[in-house]
Amino acid sequence: MQKGWKHRFTLINFMRFLYIFGAFVAVLLLFPHGGKFGYEFRNGKPWMHDDLYAPFDFPVYKTETELVQERNNILKNAKHFYRLDSTISVASVGKFRSDFRNIWDGYINQSVNVQYISTKHKDAVKKTIISRAVDILNEIYAKGIFEKSNLEIERESNSEFSLVVGNKIYDYNYTDVYTKVSAIDYLKRKVEKLDISVKDTVFLNVFKYVDFQPYIKPNLFFDDGLTQKYKTELLSNISLTHGLVQAGERIVSQGEVISPDVFQELESLKREYENKLGSRKTFAIMFGNAILVFSLFVLLVLFLLNFRPEVLKETSKLLFILMMILLMVFITSYVVRKDVFNIYIIPLVIVPIFIKTFFDSRLALFVHMLIIFMIGFLVPNSFEFVFINFAAGVVAIISLTNFYRRGRLFLTVSLVYVTYVLLHLGLVTVEEGTPLAEKGTTFLWFAINALLLLASYQLVYLFEKLFGFLSDATLIELSDTNLDLLRKLAEVAPGTFQHSLQVANLAESAVMQVGGNTLLVRAGALYHDIGKMANPFYFVENQVNDYNPHRNLDYAESAKIIINHVTEGVKIAKKAGLPQQIIDFIQTHHGTSKVRYFFQKQRDKYSDEEVDAKQFTYPGPKPMSKETAIVMMSDTIEAASRSLKDITAAKIDELVETLITRQQNEGQFENADVTFKELTDIKSIFKRKLENIYHARIEYPKESN
Repeated sequence: MQKGWKHRFTLINFMRFLYIFGAFVAVLLLFPHGGKFGYEFRNGKPWMHDDLYAPFDFPVYKTETELVQERNNILKNAKHFYRLDSTISVASVGKFRSDFRNIWDGYINQSVNVQYISTKHKDAVKKTIISRAVDILNEIYAKGIFEKSNLEIERESNSEFSLVVGNKIYDYNYTDVYTKVSAIDYLKRKVEKLDISVKDTVFLNVFKYVDFQPYIKPNLFFDDGLTQKYKTELLSNISLTHGLVQAGERIVSQGEVISPDVFQELESLKREYENKLGSRKTFAIMFGNAILVFSLFVLLVLFLLNFRPEVLKETSKLLFILMMILLMVFITSYVVRKDVFNIYIIPLVIVPIFIKTFFDSRLALFVHMLIIFMIGFLVPNSFEFVFINFAAGVVAIISLTNFYRRGRLFLTVSLVYVTYVLLHLGLVTVEEGTPLAEKGTTFLWFAINALLLLASYQLVYLFEKLFGFLSDATLIELSDTNLDLLRKLAEVAPGTFQHSLQVANLAESAVMQVGGNTLLVRAGALYHDIGKMANPFYFVENQVNDYNPHRNLDYAESAKIIINHVTEGVKIAKKAGLPQQIIDFIQTHHGTSKVRYFFQKQRDKYSDEEVDAKQFTYPGPKPMSKETAIVMMSDTIEAASRSLKDITAAKIDELVETLITRQQNEGQFENADVTFKELTDIKSIFKRKLENIYHARIEYPKESN
């Protein structure tokens, strides 16, 4: 037992230990450093603990709704600031004086009613009218002209504003100043009734020819900077609290239904308690967090050691899982701290979707549970959060059977969304007594969550390239016999191509029986012999007309050519850019077995000499997974079955048992996770498939006379 544990722990080298420790430290830093309130409570539910008394004086904080309403009222009623531009009135009045003289001269020349009046009197009247009109203009500009319309002023929420003139500020009412329209109307009315002698009123007709638009321009301009500064000062003076609970005062009794006011007192106590505890005992809290996070990482390592040791062996797989954990914890921590979005917008279910795609369902479920347990320490109402996300993750893992089918992913996301909605409605009903208490905003966050899950289809390709993974979609593409490499194999070595197809069928049937990645097995089987393209006619399945090039070679040289198809296959695969997982099938499909035919011929020829077995032995390595082991068996069985002359069920049975038992005795499967029961099942599958392929004759017992 002790030796077994030592062997398992040797799987984690120093660098991988650093990766895990680094992830542990990163998660720990993302945890809050404040204390944790020791009571759970809900608005409208009974208080399930002992009577609670205030341990110290604390203020009662306003709710977010109250603060928002107070802020809105302040912003709605806050005065706006305007600045007076005195240069506009000077320019406008000057322009009026100049233009009016020209208009006056034209009017005098055309009007017959004033022809009899002396020029001197006309000039005196003109001077008087200009002076009075300018006084009216100055009066208007002194009050001020807004750039706003009457309609905009009517819509102003506050009737008062502040006017900045130089270094002084004056308070005005919007009705005390003019708009451009009201200023023109006022000017027209005033000039039509200028205070001049009755006999001179005929001269007032000159204003019928005056367009007042160019002389009435806004001189009050909104000062956004000063207004915003003023609003900021008002908002900064908002009190965050109302009321005070004194130490020793009873807050709530056991069994008492928590009213909104009591709930706010409890929330305020929780806030103050966690702040006070966090400020006094930061180190102790961090130590407690370290214990919790460390325990979860220990569980992760123990799970991988016992059930998925290959993840610890391969750095890319370990880093991917650690990255998923860190990413989800970081996003959740950010959302909780900033309080910008609802926490249910975070697509946590994307983690089990990815892990099931690249690994398996068991690992996907375990990592998902680990993540939501970690995040449960960060979020409010942690039980509800963990419960809902756990259920959603299970639904995703069960429903997502074929990721390469986009319609299946859409169905999975839809089921996840329905799970979120139904469970949330159930919790709302339990807490509030009716599902109608839900306002619907949470459903929007769930919908955004679902849309983010749909993006997982596009991210799969990125993760494949970054971490060297293989998705089902990529395996299906690689299994297309119309791809250039497989088409070339069919043209150059047609016998090998047909052999590969048969191996793929045998291996796929076996994996479907004992469990494993059928798509990976099929792709690996199709490419396992591509090295034979280098010397196709040296392999019996490609030889025609009884031509055998081995007749002119010695046995060691023939064995070398046969063995080289493995190394040649690796070269071809790497040049074609095949994934490492497919190359593993090429390297391991003969393991460390011997080219038995030529080895035996060599021994027979040189019976008095010791034969160097290394010259006739494949370089390996041995199969390292269930899939590669099954392809090795399928390759051997399919090739050997072609040599059977009289094919019967008994001979097929003997062939399968003999060859697989020999491989087993040679230790070819010692690195692959294949059990004795699985080997028995695989043999049965091979026997049945070969009987179907060759239509083996059944030997019936002879009838006695």
